[in-house]
Amino acid sequence: MKMRDGIMLKKAIVRTPGSSLINGISDPNFGSVDYPNALTQHKAYINALETCGLSVTIMDALEAYPDSVFVEDTAVVTGDLAVISNPGVASRKGESPLMAGHLSIVFKYVEHIKDPGTLDGGDVMQVENHFYIGVSKRTNHEGADQFMAIVTSCGYTASKIEHSIHHLKTGVTYLGENTLLSTGDLINHPEFDAFKKIEVDVDEAPAANIIRLNDYVLMASGFPKTRNAIEKNGFNVIETDISEYRKLLGGLTCMSLRFS
Repeated sequence: MKMRDGIMLKKAIVRTPGSSLINGISDPNFGSVDYPNALTQHKAYINALETCGLSVTIMDALEAYPDSVFVEDTAVVTGDLAVISNPGVASRKGESPLMAGHLSIVFKYVEHIKDPGTLDGGDVMQVENHFYIGVSKRTNHEGADQFMAIVTSCGYTASKIEHSIHHLKTGVTYLGENTLLSTGDLINHPEFDAFKKIEVDVDEAPAANIIRLNDYVLMASGFPKTRNAIEKNGFNVIETDISEYRKLLGGLTCMSLRFS
C-alpha cells in the first residue's frame, strides 16, 4: 500500500445535507439550525476545497440520517486503504455501510471496524505515517485497537489518546511541517511533546479544527487571533463559514473525506 505524506491531496468526498439536518445531534445552547443557510455554507465549503486544488465528489443527501453530512465519521482513508468505521451513536450506524459501497470502488483495500468496537473518523488524526486515535464517548478501546491492528499491518504506526472532548480533532489538528494546532488539555499532552505547537485560545477553541490542503490551511471564519497565529507561522489561510454546522458539534474536517 502506498503511504501518503498527509498533505498533498487531490480528491474529496462530501455529502449534501438533507432537510433532516435540523434534527441532527446538536447542542441546544448553540440555537437551531437554519437549513437554507446550511446549504449555502456547504456549497461555499465545496468551493473552498476546490480552491485548494481538490476535485470534489458530491454524494446525495440521506434524509434518514440527519448527521450524514459529516462523512468523515464514516471512514478513515489513506493511500490505498479505507477503514469503514462503526459510529459510536446508534442513529449513525447505517451511514458507514452506505459509504463503504462507494469507497470499495475507489480504494483497493477496504477494512471494517466491527462490534463491539466503535470508532468515529473524527477521532483519528493522521500525521505522516502515524495515526493518533482518540478514545472518547464515540470511540471505545476495542474500536481503537481494531483500527490500530489494521493500520499497523499495513506498515503504519499508531497510538491511543484518551480525551474528554467531542472528537480528538475537535481539539488538535495537523498543519504539516511538524506543527500542530491545539487547544485545551491537548496543548500539553505528552504524546505531542515532539511537535511545534500553535495554541488556540479558549475563546476561539473551535478554530483548532482545520484542514491542511496542499498550499493552504482551510479554517472556519470568525477566529481572527487564530488566523493571525497561523499566518505568522508561514501558512496561507482560506476561511469558510460553517456556523450552522458548529450547532451540530461539527467542524471542517467532519464534512469531507480527503485523499490523494
